[in-house]
Amino acid sequence: MTSLRLALPALLLLLAACASTPEDEVGGAAAGSGGFGNGAPGSATELGSDADFGMENDVFGSAVPGTPEDFEINVGDRVFFAFDSSTLDADARSTLDRQAAWLQQFREITVTMEGHTDERGTREYNLALGERRATAATNYLVALGVDPGRILTISYGEERPVDPGNDETAYRQNRRAVTVINLVN
Repeated sequence: MTSLRLALPALLLLLAACASTPEDEVGGAAAGSGGFGNGAPGSATELGSDADFGMENDVFGSAVPGTPEDFEINVGDRVFFAFDSSTLDADARSTLDRQAAWLQQFREITVTMEGHTDERGTREYNLALGERRATAATNYLVALGVDPGRILTISYGEERPVDPGNDETAYRQNRRAVTVINLVN
């Protein structure tokens, strides 16, 4: 009888450990996969599944409204330009329309509009072109009602490429204006 008393708690502990897996708790994400199921303090594994909090799976892990992640994922933080141009095409205007609506919703947020170019051209020319691109995007947002005092513009020219390659695919990615949410400390 004494051995049964000792074995019963060990058996219950073993069964409890096998009752759920990290995959069950995080909606399919394996522990250690970079998601919330890694068992770290405050993670879904420690706290329970998203269902325990009344959250739907498609909401769990999505960007919080009003954050830089929300802006980047749900609105779009960049517009692209043709070679040697600072003219906004239809796609760029569509992205900026969404940015203006988002910025009108979150009026306390300020942004920096960065102008970028590909590597072709002199440093001075590219800085000027980057400035024209940042200004074009800024002016469009201001025309849609965004307070110009909320937007700082800067040109990086060719100095901060997204793609360091030197082919048309890389150049296309580097000819851009990026709206960056300014974080307040």
